[in-house]
Amino acid sequence: MRYAAIDIGSNAVRLLIADIIENNGSISFKKNTLVRVPLRLGDDAFLDHDISERKTTDLLKTMHAFRNLMDVYKVVDYLAYATSAMREAKNGEAIAKQIKDEINIDLEIITGQKEGKIIYASHAEQNIDKSKNYLYIDVGGGSTELSLFSAGELWASKSFNIGTIRMLDNQDTEETWDEMREFIRENTRQFKLISGIGTGGNINKLYKLAEEKDNAPLTFGKLKSLYNYLNSFSLKDRINVLGLNMDRADVIIPASEIYLTVMKCANIKNIYVPTVGLVDGIIQTLIENNYPKSS
Repeated sequence: MRYAAIDIGSNAVRLLIADIIENNGSISFKKNTLVRVPLRLGDDAFLDHDISERKTTDLLKTMHAFRNLMDVYKVVDYLAYATSAMREAKNGEAIAKQIKDEINIDLEIITGQKEGKIIYASHAEQNIDKSKNYLYIDVGGGSTELSLFSAGELWASKSFNIGTIRMLDNQDTEETWDEMREFIRENTRQFKLISGIGTGGNINKLYKLAEEKDNAPLTFGKLKSLYNYLNSFSLKDRINVLGLNMDRADVIIPASEIYLTVMKCANIKNIYVPTVGLVDGIIQTLIENNYPKSS
């Protein structure tokens, strides 16, 4: 049996098809196929507050391809969510309706708060000591979701309009940065020691570049050094010399700046990178919807 997750983000659109595994009453999943298409919807949404006709056409073609793949893989259930680019676009809901009418994919444009909850549903914390304090940091193209957990309980959660595409387009504001810093200070000052948990494509790539062993956390110092190293190359050389994908080479710099800012503000020395994201949380949500006793 297979489930599918669709994530329409500000930088890329993803489809994850997962095999559902039942073992002695325990339900888990194994990733079967992951498709990522770098549509960059945020370039339109954050500058013009509208998804252009060209990008709408590309999105519809992508959704057609995803629908066909789900049919070929005989997916029995799916969820499709869109995040900050579609939230900000005035024609976001109209495009979602078009996707439903033409392709028969139900697409929900979700709030930043719901996005954070779904990312947490990915069970990124499962190999981490739940008695400790953790700040989840998920950096996307249009927004950053922060969720503070202590002893396994959610203390505070908030979404901020700070993201990699938004920064590249100069659509982030100092007021929002100040708001994020204040949220972090207000909610972390009572805790002596906090570790980070980083999710998103950029922190996954940074972790891979850091070549950490045995799931060890990434230290603030190592991340800062890596950022300085990457930033010393031009965009062209990050692609040609370092071998980064074109749609990763630019966003990885502002992503690093966001993670470093959050870690510094929360006095986080180490960040764990479980290499999961929204699509993993969507699959887990489907499992919990269909197998409530397994959640």
